[in-house]
Amino acid sequence: MEHVRAKPCPRRLACDFFTTVTVSFRIFYVFVVLEVGTRRIVHWNVTEYPSEPWILQQFRMILPGDQPHRFVIHDRDTVFSAAVDQLLSDAQLTVLKTPIRSPQANAYCERLIGTIRRECLDWVIPLNEPHLRRVLAEWIDHYNRGRPHASLGPGLPEAATNEAPVPSHGHRLPATYRVVVNPVLGGLHHEYRLEAAA
Repeated sequence: MEHVRAKPCPRRLACDFFTTVTVSFRIFYVFVVLEVGTRRIVHWNVTEYPSEPWILQQFRMILPGDQPHRFVIHDRDTVFSAAVDQLLSDAQLTVLKTPIRSPQANAYCERLIGTIRRECLDWVIPLNEPHLRRVLAEWIDHYNRGRPHASLGPGLPEAATNEAPVPSHGHRLPATYRVVVNPVLGGLHHEYRLEAAA
């Protein structure tokens, strides 16, 4: 049945908000924009008060004149107003609004939000907005560059340009390379890469 399923459109963006609470019980809204075909987070930001002018500015920052996308999926939240849809239409983007109370219609973005919660914010309680921004910046960099995605083969949304050497004996590394470990979020996650031995 795999051959029947349509592949995700590489020129589709999905966006949504989710909330997070700091240690002092302040609520912040996190806005994320996902490129569906590559699973790359192309934009994110944090605000305490999402508004129409704020969301308009977020889209202005991610929509340069020569952007390759055709569709934007968002829900029917009031912050996605007619002015937001007009801005997207002016950028030659087709707006796809999800049906009322149907988060599964924006499944890729909902899955991303669940991943952010499970792998990051369920383990780190932000102290304040700057701390939340630092935590999210580090985790999103890890998500885009160091976390394998099963839907990509497994692969990375922003794969490194250098190719790993082909081992001559099964799973044994060539003697001229070593594995380098990079801790993420103080060791909550780790990234591994090959590096030429000195």
